[in-house]
Amino acid sequence: MSELPSGLFRSWVHSYEEDTEGVAVYRPADFPFPPARGRRGLELAADGTFTGHPIGRGDAPDAVTGHWQAADDGRRLAVTFPDPDRPDRRVEVLHVYDRVLKIRA
Repeated sequence: MSELPSGLFRSWVHSYEEDTEGVAVYRPADFPFPPARGRRGLELAADGTFTGHPIGRGDAPDAVTGHWQAADDGRRLAVTFPDPDRPDRRVEVLHVYDRVLKIRA
C-alpha cells in the first residue's frame, strides 16, 4: 500500500471480538455490533485530523483530537496530540476495505 485508500477516511469503531494477536479490527459505526459496555474508536480525516474516541466516564465515548501524517512506506501513520501528557503513537494500516479496518498499533 503506497498511498492511503480513501475508504480509510471515516469513523471506525473497535470490534474487539474480532481482534487477533497484534491486530485490532475496526468496523464502521453502523455495523451491527453485539452489546458491549463501551467501545473505543477512531476517526481519520483526509485533512490530517485524527480523532480518538476512548471510553470515557460511564462507558460513554470521549473525543481526543490530534493530527496524523503518513510515515515510512505509506502504511504507517504517525499520530501526534497537542496535549503534552498524551503520548504520540504509530499506527500501521494492515487492511482497509469497505466494512473493515485492520491495524497494528
